[in-house]
Amino acid sequence: MAFTDEYKGVEAHGNTKLHVIHTNDKKQMAISLAQYERHLGLQRHKIVSIDLEYNNEPEATQKPALCQLSIDKTQSVLLFQLSAAGRCTVFDNFLADPRYTFIGFSIDGDKTRLERVNLEVANFVDIQKEWRVPKATKELDSLGDVSGMLIDDYYNKMKKKITDDEHKRWATLPLSMRHIEYAAKDAYAAYEIWNRITLTQDGICRAKQEKEEPPNKRARSSWGWGDANW
Repeated sequence: MAFTDEYKGVEAHGNTKLHVIHTNDKKQMAISLAQYERHLGLQRHKIVSIDLEYNNEPEATQKPALCQLSIDKTQSVLLFQLSAAGRCTVFDNFLADPRYTFIGFSIDGDKTRLERVNLEVANFVDIQKEWRVPKATKELDSLGDVSGMLIDDYYNKMKKKITDDEHKRWATLPLSMRHIEYAAKDAYAAYEIWNRITLTQDGICRAKQEKEEPPNKRARSSWGWGDANW
């Protein structure tokens, strides 16, 4: 049976609240992904955070139970219940769209499990391989480590709020509110991490370009004559 549940005001960190949609309904996914595409069409960096939670099968046969998507705090976090959904062409095509940069954390396991259900993600970037917490004391950082460093230490505390037993029940419906909150925060945290890294890189590149520009050209451009609307 198709379902769509909405949750408003899910706390991400500080004053940031998330609107969350949990669904297995193809029509709802079509509506939500159309909204995503309109928003992404206006962005220079078309960042889509994607995360997966798995069913409780043995690791050798484990499949995705839930897919979490986030593109900005102004847009809903989408939780697509794959374990209770039929094939969704709109969702499949969205994941395969080369216009978008899909980002995740420690994605090798996600790729393997997606392959088991014949899904592939275009432009899949692994934050864990692209960024390190300065002066880290372990070989690989966790999502909580990086979130705590770049966003808010709240994420480190949040990761401890869901038990190992709860992690085995992502395919068991209905999901608890703890599951919903955990899944939504994971997806949004990954989005915000990569967005901040991207903005920082843009700022560094722009500062470098301005340093290399001749002083007379920089002075003229600062007046913004080309942008004036007379």
